[in-house]
Amino acid sequence: MSDFPVSALRSVELSTPDLNGSVDFYTRVWGLEVVAEADGKVFLAASGDDFHVLELKEGERAELRKISFRVRSAEDLADLLDKTMAAGCTVLRTIGDADAPSGGRRFVIREPQGSVLEFVHGDSRKAGTEVENRPTRLAHVNINSADIGALTTFYQEVLGFRLTDRSKLMAFLRCNDDHHAVVLAEAQQNGLNHVAFLVPSLESVMRGSGRIVDAGYPIGWGVGRHGPGDNVFAYFLDPTGVVIEYTAEVLQVDDDYRVKGPSEWVWPPGRTDHWGIAPPKSEACKKAQTAIAFAQ
Repeated sequence: MSDFPVSALRSVELSTPDLNGSVDFYTRVWGLEVVAEADGKVFLAASGDDFHVLELKEGERAELRKISFRVRSAEDLADLLDKTMAAGCTVLRTIGDADAPSGGRRFVIREPQGSVLEFVHGDSRKAGTEVENRPTRLAHVNINSADIGALTTFYQEVLGFRLTDRSKLMAFLRCNDDHHAVVLAEAQQNGLNHVAFLVPSLESVMRGSGRIVDAGYPIGWGVGRHGPGDNVFAYFLDPTGVVIEYTAEVLQVDDDYRVKGPSEWVWPPGRTDHWGIAPPKSEACKKAQTAIAFAQ
């Protein structure tokens, strides 16, 4: 059985040039709720048991400030810090009390390709439930990488993730039974590709997408069903240009799952998803998927 020191993707932090507008979008349209405000940040929760899944902070432009992972134990937290330091990561904050209202102990590093990663143990949870048509938790974060081989090795050998599939342009990595928590996409520059939020069902993807379209935000890609992970998807752009996804029915895997390579993830000409009905990704969505940098 796989031994994962990282137990889950917990949250992401984004900067936004319009904090009030972003909070309005993510609450009124996307389906999150504000649970705390501290140190110039707004913390937003989904309906599941994570205290928060999104942190928003005012900034000059939209950027990915941080990806936060939950760690299985205090011992794993210390071991991961040692391993990340040995791998050449920059330690931004060593092990100490977390800054977020959710508490716990944490450390923060910048990995060699530039993304800031936080690892937390003992953070507060809340009573969670599934609410139709609303996000339950984060599903995955997709990171653009100019050296996908090196970053894949980092996630596997340093952080303890396992590779589940490798398509022509993407590597899919897991830290629990979800097919993937992190996806790495080949790109000319490092940065954020998109953030995916899990909703309870295919019906929730459809009805939630309808609510977002009604609010004036067109679908950038979808609705469709991915190949790797077999998850249903619909992509949107938030008001600052960050690509976000509603997804459901993520494939659950165990150690018997056979990793498939690029030659096994090939669609017929003109098809962009498993069903074959999703229209091509919009030009705005494609451009946005390479436009969001890591905060420095």
